[in-house]
Amino acid sequence: MKLRNLLIAAAVLAVLLGVLHGLNHHKPNEDTDVKASLDAAVKILSLNQADIIRLAIHRKDLPKLELSRNDSGVWEITAPKALAADKEAVSGVLSTLSSLKSERLIEDNASDLAAYGLAGPPLDIEFTLKDNKTQKLLVGDQTPTGNAYYVRLAGDPRLFTLASYSKASLDKTADDLRDKRLLTADFDKVSQIELTSRKQDITFARVKDAWQILKPRPLRADTNQVDSLIRSLREAKMDTSSDTDDTKNAVFGGASSLALARISGASGTQELEVRKSKDVYYAKSSLLSGIYKVPASVGIGLDKSLDDFLNKKLFDFGYQDPNKIEIHDGSKSYYLVRSGSDWWGPDGKKLDEAAVQTLIGKIRDFAAEKFPASGFTTPLLELTVLSNDNERMEKVLVAKNGERSIAKRENEPALYEISSFALAELQKAATELKPAPAPKK
Repeated sequence: MKLRNLLIAAAVLAVLLGVLHGLNHHKPNEDTDVKASLDAAVKILSLNQADIIRLAIHRKDLPKLELSRNDSGVWEITAPKALAADKEAVSGVLSTLSSLKSERLIEDNASDLAAYGLAGPPLDIEFTLKDNKTQKLLVGDQTPTGNAYYVRLAGDPRLFTLASYSKASLDKTADDLRDKRLLTADFDKVSQIELTSRKQDITFARVKDAWQILKPRPLRADTNQVDSLIRSLREAKMDTSSDTDDTKNAVFGGASSLALARISGASGTQELEVRKSKDVYYAKSSLLSGIYKVPASVGIGLDKSLDDFLNKKLFDFGYQDPNKIEIHDGSKSYYLVRSGSDWWGPDGKKLDEAAVQTLIGKIRDFAAEKFPASGFTTPLLELTVLSNDNERMEKVLVAKNGERSIAKRENEPALYEISSFALAELQKAATELKPAPAPKK
């Protein structure tokens, strides 16, 4: 058995040595073929993208699509009709064009261009640089394999193939490159949003980095929910792929009104009206003529009521640990101060961490169940929390009104009806504060 295994190992070794010998002694023209294959994939164009000032995309038997960069550096569609251009979409075309790489070089000096569909090409892309020099890329027939196209630069004798994905990046229509936004405001600088919906009329105002509800009455807004509304407005982009203008106009006229959003900022005011027909959403913008289909997320994001935007939390310190807590509950008072990761009571004794975290959790979860217009009476409990390195101070007063517990934040008009059970749990957690256990010896 050992002899047999030895013979098998020797045979395997002989085969491996033979393969290695073949790799080290292949024919010289194989090196040449590999090098030629690598050299074949050369760049067709190498330009500075910022130097391109005009662009024209011409499909055979169709009007030429023309774009130009204005004096402010902004791209505009100038033909077949004037339209605002999508900055990112145009940049994608320019990026592909400025560093255009071939799949392979077919001929150094091609003579029979008609054989490749380049005598009267179905697509050509013309571009002008800052020095007013113009070049044209000609795109001909598809290669037999179907994954590339024959291309050449006008005036250049070389013939290349261009990968299908590169051709697709250049072969764009006006609908591909137009600005599809129905609202063009800088949403980071919007100061006010008015939402008139079938559910309620709401006005939001920006206060520093947060949002406040002004109408129907002053209330704290849930900033995350207002940000979600803004995302819906950002997503209000036209769907140019379906329905004629006459069809959309007719449908819009008979559709149920969903919401009207009016946004205001330094650049002025813009409006977007959204209606729904069956499961399709249509929009009309104050910036453009016509009716456009929009994503369902736009309609859903605008079809909300006041309750969807209310900040139900009584405290804003979130998941960071506060710096100081002070509670006055009738004749009982509690003081807690954090130093590093430890909490200390008014007597200078370290407090039990688990008991403190239970109390903080109850305070953090203090939230409204309803938002009554009245009902606040003499406060029975006063709760003050300092957070954000003592820069944020929040004080909440809680009163009883019959069986209801009504709270309000100091110096704010809004009232919050809170669960009496939640209030009792907070009071209980305060009574269960205790010194930390003595360290074990």
